[in-house]
Amino acid sequence: MSDESAERVQDGEGRQYHIGLEPGEIAPRIILVGDPERADRVAARFDETTLTRRCREYVTHTGKLGGRDVTVMATGIGCDNMEIAVVELLACVTDPVIIRVGSCGALQPDIAVGDAIISTAAVRLESTSLGFVEEGYPAHAHHEAILALVSAAAELGVPHRVGVTAAAAGFYGLQGRSGNAIEPRFPDIPERLAKQGVLNLEMETSTLFTLATLARVRAGAVCAVFANRPSNGFIAPDEKHAAEDRAISVGLRAFDYLDDMDGKGRPFVLDAPGAS
Repeated sequence: MSDESAERVQDGEGRQYHIGLEPGEIAPRIILVGDPERADRVAARFDETTLTRRCREYVTHTGKLGGRDVTVMATGIGCDNMEIAVVELLACVTDPVIIRVGSCGALQPDIAVGDAIISTAAVRLESTSLGFVEEGYPAHAHHEAILALVSAAAELGVPHRVGVTAAAAGFYGLQGRSGNAIEPRFPDIPERLAKQGVLNLEMETSTLFTLATLARVRAGAVCAVFANRPSNGFIAPDEKHAAEDRAISVGLRAFDYLDDMDGKGRPFVLDAPGAS
């Protein structure tokens, strides 16, 4: 009982309280997805699965792929879930690389449903990250993760765009979806963001990027486009898995490029926030 703490909460076995994991169970290369079924689809590619753990909505598989140790975790939906996942993962593994493989809605009319979007940064339309940084703090991907994801997409021939993402704290109101039982306060959010050059809208990336920067770990994101908001189009059910699989392939292949960068020596090192 004396080891229990309300600051660093663990379960009765000493595992992280929400994700149910402990050091040694997480690989240094991590894929984060929202949907538990998508986590299972990633794990199905592993050559070997060494751990599967389901705790609340967090579903984790650790295994080997091409000789590399890899973990995939489903975080569920939203920036609050992402916060818990990242903080507790960082209690289990040192200096990981984290790639989010998600889904999104495109905000530009020329982005096709089924394509991929690689995020360079994220507009923080959520308050979760405000628990750690000021309102104007930038949420940006690590430059090496961006390069690795772009290289992977180009090599694999996956149609993609690269640019700024927006992360909302909800799916309906804060993404301006009209025509439901409750109307949004700001139905013009998609149009406003599109005019600012934002490519897509989703629900997790800004918190991931903010926390990763604070922790000085590399993070990136690639999302499959499930909707195009300007045309009001949504992906067909029989095309969903193919779009997911392309994004998954990009995320996993990006680890090869990152490992190659590490083998040659990283040309740039991200300084600690606030360091002089």
